[in-house]
Amino acid sequence: MLTRIQELAEKLRDRLIEIRRHIHTHPELSAQEYKTAAFVAGVLSSNGVRVTETVAKTGVIAEVIGNGTDARLLAIRTDMDALPIEERTGLEYASREPGIMHACGHDVHTTVGLGTAIILAQLASELPGNVRLLFQPAEEIAQGASWMIADGGMDKVTAILSLHVFPSINAGSIGVRYGALTAAADDLEIEIIGESGHGARPHEAIDAIWIASQVITNLQQAISRTQNPLRPVVLSIGQINGGRAPNVIADRVKLLGTVRSLHPETRANLPSWITNIVSSVCDSYGARYHVNYRSGVPSVQNDLALSQLVQTAAEEALGSDRVLVLTEPSLGAEDFSMYLEHAPGTMFRLGVGYKDRALNYPLHHPLFDVDESAIITGVVTMAYSAYKYWQQGK
Repeated sequence: MLTRIQELAEKLRDRLIEIRRHIHTHPELSAQEYKTAAFVAGVLSSNGVRVTETVAKTGVIAEVIGNGTDARLLAIRTDMDALPIEERTGLEYASREPGIMHACGHDVHTTVGLGTAIILAQLASELPGNVRLLFQPAEEIAQGASWMIADGGMDKVTAILSLHVFPSINAGSIGVRYGALTAAADDLEIEIIGESGHGARPHEAIDAIWIASQVITNLQQAISRTQNPLRPVVLSIGQINGGRAPNVIADRVKLLGTVRSLHPETRANLPSWITNIVSSVCDSYGARYHVNYRSGVPSVQNDLALSQLVQTAAEEALGSDRVLVLTEPSLGAEDFSMYLEHAPGTMFRLGVGYKDRALNYPLHHPLFDVDESAIITGVVTMAYSAYKYWQQGK
């Protein structure tokens, strides 16, 4: 079966590169993937794959119906949206949409999903069970997964697989991570309320800007001394709004930021921990405050058995020297974690780095580029992992 999958993937190589370049040239932002979804549906339908469109607003679901009696349903998720970034690669197939770019590799993800669907459809008579492919919109705004789930994307699913490009791994290789792969990402809003006054007489006012600076400093210092260093927390304030004039003491300041963590227990305690620090600082200087902590997507926690399945499949398909076991998670976020609340799953890293380049630009960079040979690596790994899913015990 592996040989057949590899042969089918090789026959698709040129077409898949063509598909990826088309998607890259015509990127669409989150929840606006109308043309991308129509293109994906067209490719699937023309290859005999059953398609449902307008799922989760601009998503697509494909079904590959096996010929066996195994009732388990395997899902494979790919995401389709691009980022509001102006591309500067100068490639012949660079984005033609001003200010929009596939700088996170979702064009590769979509192409791998299409290649996997085409191959599994050709092998459907030999599949013991069914495969559902979720072509998800709006990952970059962490909304698409919940939309797909609400529209039935995870109904009856017993396991789910996914991948994400990784420029620090060379094309031809993948990375497998056991346990936490990405961080939980939450939003933080803090409002400091003081009293306005003349800039020349600060003692007659309550300076919200100065107090806000103390809040930021105290939060960062407290992380290093009150949080377990083996359970990392990253708190970043990315926006500060406040003040009305250079010579007027500000009476209100709003801080906006993001909070990343890996462990559910740590995450659960963060709202009260942050509120206590803000309260302590503001009480000391007579200010009032509001803290709004909004939970975002949880951490991706890869299932042990499914991670082992992917590792074994990849070692057979690529060779053990091209399968890396990643020792560190990322503090980036992924709404793939939402699916894991409904079924066990795993996401692996697909190497897309050029071996002969001194620098492979990171994700979300306007010069981000991929070695397109990685597409076949992703398709073979995903398709073979899907086939092997039914070989493992229930």
